[in-house]
Amino acid sequence: MKTLNPRGKTLVELWLASERLSARIDHSLGAVHGIGYVEFMVLYQLASSPDQRMRRVDLASAIGRTASGVTRLLKPMEKIGLVERDVSERDARVSLVALTRTGRSRLDEALTTVNELGARLTNALGDSQLDSAAAALAILRD
Repeated sequence: MKTLNPRGKTLVELWLASERLSARIDHSLGAVHGIGYVEFMVLYQLASSPDQRMRRVDLASAIGRTASGVTRLLKPMEKIGLVERDVSERDARVSLVALTRTGRSRLDEALTTVNELGARLTNALGDSQLDSAAAALAILRD
C-alpha cells in the first residue's frame, strides 16, 4: 500500500480538523443560539455583502454548497425570519436572499460565541502561527 506524502497528509489533517472544528462550532451555536454552523455562515456572508443580500447561486458558492442545497437550507431560515426572499431591481428573474433585522441580531449574538470559541481553540497558537495558518488556508481555498 502506498503512503501519504507530507502534502497528502496535510490534506487529510485539514479535513479532520475541519470536521472536528465544524462539529464543535455547530454544537456551540446550536446550544446557545438555535442555529447551526452552516446557518451562521449564511448570515455572515449576507451581512458581509453589499446591501446585505445576495443571489442564491453566489451565496451557495460563498459557503461551498450547491444552489439547490442552499435553497433547502434557506426555507427554515425564512420561516423563522432570519432571511427573506428579495427581487433584483434590475432583473425580476433573479432570486435574491436578504438578511432580516432578526437575522442580523441573531448573527451579532452568534459572532460573540464564535469569537470566544475561536479564542479558546487557538489559545495555544501565537499570533504569527495564526497569521501563517490563515494565509495558508486562504491560498488553499482559492
